[in-house]
Amino acid sequence: MGGLSFRSFTFMFIVAFLVWSSSNVEICHARRGNHWRQQTRTSSASLYKKKGKNHGGNNHHKSGSKPKPKYSSPPPSTPTNPPSKGYDNVPSTNIFDVRNFGATGDGKTDDTKAFQAAWAAACKVEASTMIVPSQHVFLVGPISFSGPYCQHNIVFQLDGTIIAPVDAKSWGSGLMQWLEFTKLVGITIKGNGVVDGRGAVWWQDTPYADPLDDELKLIIPLNKTILRHPPTPLNSSLSGKMPSIKPTALRFYGSFNVTVTGITIQNSQQCHLKFDNCIGVAVYNFTASSPGDSPNTDGIHLQNSKDVLIRSSNIACGDDCVSIQTGCTNVYVHNINCGPGHGISIGGLGKDNTKACVSNITVKDVVMQNTMNGVRIKTWQGGSGSVQGVFFSNIQVNEVQLPIVIDQFYCDKSKCKNQTAAVALSGINYEGIRGTYTVKPVHLACSDSMPCQDVTLTNIQLKPIQEHYHMYDPFCWQTFGELYTPTQPPIECLQVGKPSSNKIQADHDQC
Repeated sequence: MGGLSFRSFTFMFIVAFLVWSSSNVEICHARRGNHWRQQTRTSSASLYKKKGKNHGGNNHHKSGSKPKPKYSSPPPSTPTNPPSKGYDNVPSTNIFDVRNFGATGDGKTDDTKAFQAAWAAACKVEASTMIVPSQHVFLVGPISFSGPYCQHNIVFQLDGTIIAPVDAKSWGSGLMQWLEFTKLVGITIKGNGVVDGRGAVWWQDTPYADPLDDELKLIIPLNKTILRHPPTPLNSSLSGKMPSIKPTALRFYGSFNVTVTGITIQNSQQCHLKFDNCIGVAVYNFTASSPGDSPNTDGIHLQNSKDVLIRSSNIACGDDCVSIQTGCTNVYVHNINCGPGHGISIGGLGKDNTKACVSNITVKDVVMQNTMNGVRIKTWQGGSGSVQGVFFSNIQVNEVQLPIVIDQFYCDKSKCKNQTAAVALSGINYEGIRGTYTVKPVHLACSDSMPCQDVTLTNIQLKPIQEHYHMYDPFCWQTFGELYTPTQPPIECLQVGKPSSNKIQADHDQC
């Protein structure tokens, strides 16, 4: 009996040990398995949602770098979903909502410091997303979202509205830009939000201080008075209030791989969107919207930038829809609706005897409605350098005053002195420019000392519409090239071939 009891006790001990071991193994496996990981993520997400706005990003990134993932890749049993639009698929630790940094979004409280704090946190995390949420209006003063020590591939998700201050004290003696992104790599601004410069106070304040577009000299009303934009009526309560220097609404400087998509910039104080010293720029599904008489409100301004794509956008402004300045190469613009505005322009180049270099520019599939110019190249006397390899194709103009313009005597002041030096123009191609004009179909005014070469015109079909201006025949001066098809109206002033005594560019003219 005693032996039986000992064996029974031993057997029961072994069974109990096995049961205990099995439960421990299951606990370990559960901690390593998918269920535990998913549970942790769910808890983390709920914690993020519960955080108050004073805790938004302060606890995420004390080290200043992206935390290492626990697993390099999900196990085969874990389903992987395609990336979702917006920021739903971004890990919560990479999201920085400006409201969690103190922004109120009521359109009255100054949220500049909150935006600065949100950016400071997002800047430390690669592929982070800074959120400006919808259904909120954020009053933000001049601000710079700066590198170069920020991590790469930051997304600025703009779904709400950002408005500019309209009191002079926010601007001091004047600033060149309002919202600026500098020295960043892989910066994206996207969403369906709005940047509103509230520029009327600036336009009303200094209507006479802005340079006039020199092509106005070509547009003479039927009553023979010199046409000038009527000054915007001054509001006495605003007169003398704002600085004379007007800021660009949104500027990128010294950045690589920049994308702007989906957003609207409206009522800009001056330029809407500017890229300076950038490489790899993509702008698409973008809208710029300001009145046609708002002074110097270019839609998109490019300078010293290369590898640029601008497409599928609507631009209405008071100056050039797209302005391409010196230092730009490999620029491709297509599928743009332009108007009101001054058309799409290269220049002005060579101002104050400077050297300008522009090459490999393509503008195609553009519709222009009630603009001053269609496609234009403008340079100042006394400049040097060159414009080479320009292709304007499939441009529809509707009631455009001057559809095709080359002006090497550009001057936005009351008077400019005559100078012999000029920016050299060659390889300028116009193909499929058609529609209606109200002043002059073609104006090609080139330098005496540096005539335009290799200017080709193909399938030009322009019909006049008499409005309130004198109408003129095509004009050419020192312009050499080829007509590959008959044009309407005939452009007989173009000189076929090359100039007989072509000036060879000096070393300082070469680009």
